[in-house]
Order: sequence, then structure tokens, then C-alpha cells
Amino acid sequence: MIAIYPGSFDPVTLGHLDIIERASRLFEQVIVSVLCNPRKSPLFDVPHRIAQIQACTGHLPNVAIESFTGLTVEYARLRGAGVLLRGLRVLSDFEKELQMAHTNKTLCDELETVFLATSTEYSFLSSSVVKEIAQFGGMVDHLVPVNVAQDIYRCFNKTPPAATPNITP
Repeated sequence: MIAIYPGSFDPVTLGHLDIIERASRLFEQVIVSVLCNPRKSPLFDVPHRIAQIQACTGHLPNVAIESFTGLTVEYARLRGAGVLLRGLRVLSDFEKELQMAHTNKTLCDELETVFLATSTEYSFLSSSVVKEIAQFGGMVDHLVPVNVAQDIYRCFNKTPPAATPNITP
């Protein structure tokens, strides 16, 4: 069965990669579908995000990285997918994701949504948190893959910060 894992992945985090790796053991094929969310201002353009994820998932032969625009259910139908894969971190994610799953079901009855709980060590992690930390000069090396951390530091014209904060009275 083919599973679609849609998201903006701006940037891809270790939490996203946790879901991708675990899903690759559950499904014949996992298509990570990078989308452009018009409600968000992306740090990286779609081709750059695709390249970042490809660099992190090259060891997973049944994982493909693509992009799409439009309705996720239409994209899933075009790719012959039977599952939409969604990661859950906290209760508030579940409420939003359940609503989306029910809506998608009304649009495409043969498509199922499967929720994977994020591993505990990533339950606090989001792309927005990563960007905010980096914007203010914090370290993100422990939250994203090395190649992504380097891209983020370049984006904010920063070198990887020292481990101790600079406090001025």
C-alpha cells in the first residue's frame, strides 16, 4: 500500500524524519509530499525542502519525495495511495488532524488517514519552534538534520552559536 505523508516540512525536523522512517517499515511505499501552505511564509522554497528531505532519506529505498498543489485527496488519488499519514505530538494536534481526516473522508471515501504518535523525544518539536530558535540565534543542531541546520544558519546569516548565551546587563 502507498502512503502519502503531506506537509510543508519548512524545515524538516528530526520529528518528521522519525515518522518517515517508522512509516517506511509499515508501508510498501511512502511518498513525502511537500506542499506550499499559502497561510505560511516559508523559510525555504519547495525545491530546496525536497532536496533537504532527499538528503536525509536516501537510505530508505521505499521513500520518495515529491511536491504538489491543490487538494491532498486529489493528489493521493493520482498517486494511487490508500493512506494519508499524519504525525501527532500533542492533544491539540489530534483535534485539528481528526477534523482534517473527517473532511478528507467526505472528499474521498476510499482514502484512510493513519495517525502515528511522534516519539516522545520529539513531542515538543515543530518547524515553527525551530525557526524561532534560529531567528534569535539559538542552536538547532539537536532538532534538525545537520544539512538542514547549516541551511537555517545561512538563512539567518548566522554561524552556529556557542553553547553559552551572551547576556549583557
